[in-house]
Amino acid sequence: MARMVHGIREIFDQEHEGVRWLIMGDDDSIFFLENIVDVLGKYDHNKYYYFGGQSEYILSNFWFSFDQGFGGAGIIMSFPLAKALAEDIESCLRRYPFLNSADLITMTCIVDLGANFSPLKGLHQFDLRSDISGLLSSHPKAPLMSLHHFDATSPIFPSMDRIQSTKHLMRAANYDQSRMLQQTICHHRSSNWTFSVSWGYSVHIYEKIMPRSHLIKPMQTFDAWVAKPDNPPYYMFNTRSSAKDSCETPHVFFLKSIGETWNRNEIMATYSRSAMRRLPGCPIGGNHPANYVNKIQVYSRRTKRTEMDRCECCDVIHTTGSNKAQLKLRKCFTNEKIA
Repeated sequence: MARMVHGIREIFDQEHEGVRWLIMGDDDSIFFLENIVDVLGKYDHNKYYYFGGQSEYILSNFWFSFDQGFGGAGIIMSFPLAKALAEDIESCLRRYPFLNSADLITMTCIVDLGANFSPLKGLHQFDLRSDISGLLSSHPKAPLMSLHHFDATSPIFPSMDRIQSTKHLMRAANYDQSRMLQQTICHHRSSNWTFSVSWGYSVHIYEKIMPRSHLIKPMQTFDAWVAKPDNPPYYMFNTRSSAKDSCETPHVFFLKSIGETWNRNEIMATYSRSAMRRLPGCPIGGNHPANYVNKIQVYSRRTKRTEMDRCECCDVIHTTGSNKAQLKLRKCFTNEKIA
């Protein structure tokens, strides 16, 4: 572990003109560089900054620290902080010979230099197992910066292995990293449907009107990193049940293809149904079943999203009985409610 931390010092044994930030990650991490550059561009690189991602599994943070960045998600330091850490690393390792985690050693040494950890929600350690689609479909309102532990989870797209799934996701990222996994919710009120888009990954249709405040909580499709304790909490965020309920269980569509429209002003992403839901329609009065919909096209502007103070909204174009629905993403109106 000390050898890994010592690598920070070795970096500074070489000349690095114009470097502003130092980023460390694991060899099985996926980084979204455009988003990282955009996020870091909002901070003064001349000051001390220590960014990273926490573990999603609450006990991992308890076992190591709630105040550290996990290396798989990525650890980011401003250049002045990284330089100070490199100069102090030998002394710090002597101060803490009993620490046995590279991430914890890094955090401890940085704290002694006067800087504190600032978590970024777009950095993902993914200390989870099995099907993480519930979390990917309700991503936090923050630019996606990294994904980790794909070798410990199920492939994120049906009928694809892990490598194919990763390449498929990156096809969407090549068109627009700023919207990757960003959740957009809109309603088709004549059918009492709610659409939830995770851009570049999935679309869900719920057979009742559901507010954004409910849908931002991920469905718990995933399992804990290790055996769960007897009582919750298990995760660093609230979840909702994935139990089979006609009104709460969505029709799920995954990204099939993506490309520009003919005038190159928009990006059109097509999502296809993964499987039939095999549940009766939601029994609430006035609701309509969505079993016959098998394709959803989502249109978004070709321009990058530069502000994340508010999510996007969308409009639904659908004719009753048609097997296709179209969604057009747009800027939300003033005081528009997503409920």
